[in-house]
Order: sequence, then structure tokens, then C-alpha cells
Amino acid sequence: MAQPLAALRSRSVLLATVVVFAALIAVGTILSIPLPPPLYEVTWAPAIYMALSAMVDPVTSASATGIGSFIGEAFNVAYKGGGSPIYPFGMLWARVPEAFIIGWARTRGRRTLVLAMVCATAYETLAFFFSDWLFYAYGLFQYSVPAGTTPLALAAYDFGTLADLVYIPVALLLIKAARPAFKRLGFG
Repeated sequence: MAQPLAALRSRSVLLATVVVFAALIAVGTILSIPLPPPLYEVTWAPAIYMALSAMVDPVTSASATGIGSFIGEAFNVAYKGGGSPIYPFGMLWARVPEAFIIGWARTRGRRTLVLAMVCATAYETLAFFFSDWLFYAYGLFQYSVPAGTTPLALAAYDFGTLADLVYIPVALLLIKAARPAFKRLGFG
């Protein structure tokens, strides 16, 4: 039985949204500012996936965020060097749940949306912190602890991820600018 035209268009719009925003998130991840070890980089992607998560359904935003983050971070590790091969998987572990957290709040008002963005950033920070603490403690994935420091002290640098909070106002501006276009595409 043939699908109604609206259903086909809807799938096409969803697919196009995932592909375009995965590419934007990948580019936002690739265009990063390198940081000294044990940190790796600051990326431009959080504003993009925060805004996307507030404008589309959670599955679409999580898909675009996961694909774009993985590809962007894999490129960084492969071509910029200095990073562990586990980093792209860490991006999935940290960023995909962020998209779901923000997506949950997308219809609950601006204050709840901002709070969800803060909670999502805190989740990302803790996801990196606890996994890195274990990786340093057990020497996994090229993680090593120099003499005179501890796994906990090295993992504590992950709290620098809270700097992503500065992207919340940028995401809110992106939402304000792009929401009318997303409504025309059928995202309410």
C-alpha cells in the first residue's frame, strides 16, 4: 500500500534534517580550539546541537548529534592527532543524552529549556569525568598517570567542560532565528 505524500515528505524532512545538522555538528567539532593535555579541545558544536534539540523531536536531534559528533571527533583524532581513539565514542556517551535531555524540555517553556541545557551540560561533564577517572585509574585507552598526580586529579580537568554553558545564550539566539523555518518544515 502506498504511503501518503505527507508521510513521505515528513520522512524526507527528518532525513534531511539529520544529514544537514550532522554535517554542521561535525564541522563545529572539527573547527575546535586545541587545549594542552590532559584536556583535548573546545568545539563550536554545543550551540548547534543545543538549538537543534530545542527545535526538533529528540530522536532526530540525538541522531544528528551522535552522527556529527562521532564523525567530527574521529576526524580530529585521525588528522589533528593527540587524542585517543576512544574520544569519538566518548562523544556519543556524552552528547547523545544531552540531546534527549534538552529535547525533553523543548515544549516546557524557556526557563525549563535553559535549565535542561544547564543539566545537559552538567551531564556531559560528569560523563567525561567518571569515565576518564576509570580510564586513568586502570590505564585504559592510552590513558596514563604521570608521577606526582592521581587519576582523580587528571579526571578533574573534565570540569572544564562546564565552559560549554557559554553556548546557551548562543543556542537561544539560534532558536529565535531558526524556529520560524523549522515550524514551516513541520517541527512544532
